[in-house]
Amino acid sequence: MADTAPLSIVTQPSKLWKGVFAVAGIMTTLVTYGVLQEKIMRVPYGDDKAFFRYSLFLVFCNRITTSAISAGALLASKKALDPVAPVYKYSFVSVSNILTTTCQYEALKYVSFPVQTLAKCAKMIPVMVWGTIIMQKKYKGQDYLLAFLVTVGCSIFILYPAGSSEIGPSDIYGRGRENTVWGISLMIGYLGFDGFTSTFQDKLFKGYDMEIHNQIFYTAFCSCVLSLTGLILQGQLLPAIHFVSSHNDCFFDIALLSTVATASQFFISYTIRTFGALTFATIMTTRQLVSIMLSCLWFSHPLSREQWIGAVVVFGTLYAKSFLRSAPKPSPSQQMQNGASLPVKGIP
Repeated sequence: MADTAPLSIVTQPSKLWKGVFAVAGIMTTLVTYGVLQEKIMRVPYGDDKAFFRYSLFLVFCNRITTSAISAGALLASKKALDPVAPVYKYSFVSVSNILTTTCQYEALKYVSFPVQTLAKCAKMIPVMVWGTIIMQKKYKGQDYLLAFLVTVGCSIFILYPAGSSEIGPSDIYGRGRENTVWGISLMIGYLGFDGFTSTFQDKLFKGYDMEIHNQIFYTAFCSCVLSLTGLILQGQLLPAIHFVSSHNDCFFDIALLSTVATASQFFISYTIRTFGALTFATIMTTRQLVSIMLSCLWFSHPLSREQWIGAVVVFGTLYAKSFLRSAPKPSPSQQMQNGASLPVKGIP
């Protein structure tokens, strides 16, 4: 008994510092990521006030950085670089992942970051739909109620914007201000593809004893090849390189965006493995709230009274989902599956 007390005293601070490390890592990288993606897609660069328009180039830069880091991690840990699953399975996930991220970046041309972030919270519904179709999962009435409340809150936030005179890239392209049909359509596309990515990923890789860095490497590498092919076919590769080379501040922003996007995947994986998916979900909800507040302050996005109500409904529901969840903790194998799928998806 005398030996047990000191051990528990040592374990408590160790767990605390691990929690501080996880929270600080996720908050720092993903909040920075949110600010940078809004700046790149919505703020003009240089004396000519030019907007960066090449979303697929951002996907390519993010994925090539991720694949290089994950390959280095595999080599450093002396793990084999050989694919564990058939390569075409990685490519399936890569295609839906590219579509998800491209819709996310493109939507920022037409809607503000707070609107986009709140809309992302509604992905509970497509995840449940795809889970029912692909995995034959069954959900409780409580799950449908929470999804309904989040959807109501998101709808209020999107449908009742504050009056604003800010000029965004959508005005420059002559396609109207925020909340255009095209912007909302892109967010719907994001939600659908994002829900499909995570669900399809779980189904494809189930049964494979796969190291997390192996899945990240091959999925990111396939995304590199596919996004580079898309840039070449659309004739956007050289214009994107020219834009970045002539606007040094844009080059710095993209390099930092790719760095924090890759770093966030480490913190996401670490948090899920150490504390589980429930703690991770709570941290991510807090991160979304902080990102919206920071964006409103940094880029001067006014929020109407109705939008504040919508935000309270959404985040109140998400926190309630985290704290009221009474399901047993997932087994280590389930956590490994969750940990493998979340980092590769890109940034929630």
